[in-house]
Amino acid sequence: MLTTEDFTHFPHQMWEKVLSKVKKAVVFMDDKCTEALHWSGGAAALLEAGARNLKQFSSFEACGANEPKAVFVVSTLLKGRTVDIIKDIISLSHFQYCVVFTTVAHSVHLLANNVTAEMEGNPVFEQFEEKLCEWMGNMNYTAEVMHVPVVFAPVSQQLVLTPTFAHLFPLLLPDLEMINARRPEKKRFGNLIDIDMHSLPAELQLEIKSLASALNTMFEATATREETFAVGPMSRIIAGELASHPQAKNRRKTAPNKASIIFVDRTMDLTGAVGHHGDSLVEKILTVLKPLPGHVTDVQVDMLELTSLQRTPHSQNTLAPGCLAQSQSPTAQSLWEAMLTSKHKEGVMEVRRQLVEAASKEKLPIKMSMGRVTPEQLCSYMQLFRSSWRALESHCGVLQLGLATAQALRHPSLPRWDSCLAFERLLLQALGDSGFPTVLRQLLPLMRPRGGEDSSASGSRSREDECGPDELILLLVYLYSLADEAQPADQDAEEEELEKLERELIGALTLVITRETELSPLLQKLTGVCKDKTHI
Repeated sequence: MLTTEDFTHFPHQMWEKVLSKVKKAVVFMDDKCTEALHWSGGAAALLEAGARNLKQFSSFEACGANEPKAVFVVSTLLKGRTVDIIKDIISLSHFQYCVVFTTVAHSVHLLANNVTAEMEGNPVFEQFEEKLCEWMGNMNYTAEVMHVPVVFAPVSQQLVLTPTFAHLFPLLLPDLEMINARRPEKKRFGNLIDIDMHSLPAELQLEIKSLASALNTMFEATATREETFAVGPMSRIIAGELASHPQAKNRRKTAPNKASIIFVDRTMDLTGAVGHHGDSLVEKILTVLKPLPGHVTDVQVDMLELTSLQRTPHSQNTLAPGCLAQSQSPTAQSLWEAMLTSKHKEGVMEVRRQLVEAASKEKLPIKMSMGRVTPEQLCSYMQLFRSSWRALESHCGVLQLGLATAQALRHPSLPRWDSCLAFERLLLQALGDSGFPTVLRQLLPLMRPRGGEDSSASGSRSREDECGPDELILLLVYLYSLADEAQPADQDAEEEELEKLERELIGALTLVITRETELSPLLQKLTGVCKDKTHI
């Protein structure tokens, strides 16, 4: 009988193939594969398997004469920049044995090289093996190239993510215009739903085929025949690609297990993505804490409170950040599952209970208290562990999750969560009674720089409660995604009023953004401002 554990165990099975080759090797890995490994044992899994070191996949990395073996793990085609980096590293080193793992299937490599005919073996990989030997300087040295889809991150027992494909986004109307611009007028598509796989840009086609191949491998490993459903234009294309995958037909005839897979375009439910209606502790932690550098599925937790060091202006570089992924500790893993699946209040109380239990096991002088859980209370419990390095090491996972909880609870932006939720409810109610421009106008009073003269004069809201540009953008997306629910009105008059109102909103939002002393990651992406130029 098929269980969720079969799917969450699959990523570990794929990494086992990599781990079997890393003994006495220096491992070079790109960011996307590193993030997938992060949820499947992390760097510790590589070192325990015998790896000598783990390095960034960069042309500026190399190895010494006493490091003859290298393993490369990449999430890209073995073409272009990826090949250049591998060549650079090998040329600067003294390798005699190179292994290259790519998450992209050989069939996709053939398409990328414009080879459509079926071929025996893996000629692209075999040719690349010869190049590796050539770069190492001796054709008798050993080179191996193989495909392993290490693209899945088992975040919990019921949740598996694909950070490698985080950038894959549903088709939008501008995409339709771009595709039609390349086609004869008589063959242009009238709607997004009409677009087929072959009309997409080549790079996007390869991405979709890679995703379909990875999913097919997962179903093969779990002996599953899938029943596929799709909602949205992009989902329909992906589902069709999976259904027509060359290896899928035989699998669906013989696989004993059955499962349903539903593809849904994220744009079909934007309110679910931007709304503040969730009551999960983890959702709030992921919202307010900074992303772990190079990751899209985890955040960085400040660990300085677990040391006796004093905080300084440069203390953010004193310690490596903590994180939420705690796959090595069963206790921490059970706490993580509770935080992820329980309601906010229940999750916070479970954090306190686990901290008290851990302190009691270590015979630390903890004072039990009842009632409301506060971040100060959680921090006071965790600071007890500073007196014992053994206790810190034994309960490091629980302590990281405890710190993440405390830091989220006292984060200055958390009060705005409830404010946004309240305003979303008001907007939703107003949409049922008024026209869209009337409801949209209710956002104008919020469009003001934080801590400005207006807010200080009114005294009605503190800076913590004020909506920043991130929240204002989310509210706009939330409202526009529900625009069709508004009461109908005179169309011509409404369009004229809406155009005027949108100009006002654009001007007001622009002023809000330019008054920010530092741009958030979201605003950096939207404005194209580099990370090292966020002060404006």
